[in-house]
Amino acid sequence: MEHIQHLARDKKLKKIIELQEPLVLAKRKNVYLHLCFSIMSQQLSTKVADVFHRRFLELYNGKNPTAEQIAATPFETLRAIGLSNAKANYVHNVSRFFMEEKITDARLHKMGNAEVINYLSKIKGVGQWTVEMILMFTLGREDVFAVDDLGIQQAVCKLYHIDASNKKAMKERMLKISKNWSPYRTYACMYLWRWKDKT
Repeated sequence: MEHIQHLARDKKLKKIIELQEPLVLAKRKNVYLHLCFSIMSQQLSTKVADVFHRRFLELYNGKNPTAEQIAATPFETLRAIGLSNAKANYVHNVSRFFMEEKITDARLHKMGNAEVINYLSKIKGVGQWTVEMILMFTLGREDVFAVDDLGIQQAVCKLYHIDASNKKAMKERMLKISKNWSPYRTYACMYLWRWKDKT
């Protein structure tokens, strides 16, 4: 696989790639829904996040709701499945934004990474990290580096022996290292997350 050959030029990264199964990126439909899921998942373990996703879909008989259906769901109903006030508001913000802007998946696929980040970050409750996750796991972009992700920071610092006490210097060093991984930085992040979870 092309991304493995490219990333394996980095000897440290090569060692952790060799321990893992090859990765494949997929494109998913309904970007608004994945954005809502991403908001619900923030600061939660995967296990707890899965519970929220299931409860959320149960509100719509287990089917994927439209942006209109989510916008029409009462705030109290979203709170009742365990979402905080802020997250319930943000989920409404996402669905309204997608309705008002008449956003389609096709339109987002045509945009560059920076363009998608600038555009979707306009939604209150959606930050750069959230959009980066959407770029990686919903739009299937191969060259995204989540420098602000705590798991990535911990993994890169451990693998490359970087002092994490100076955040600014740490991020600069991370970005410098990650330049060599381009145009496959998303895959690098995925291998790093997996490696971190197992060590």
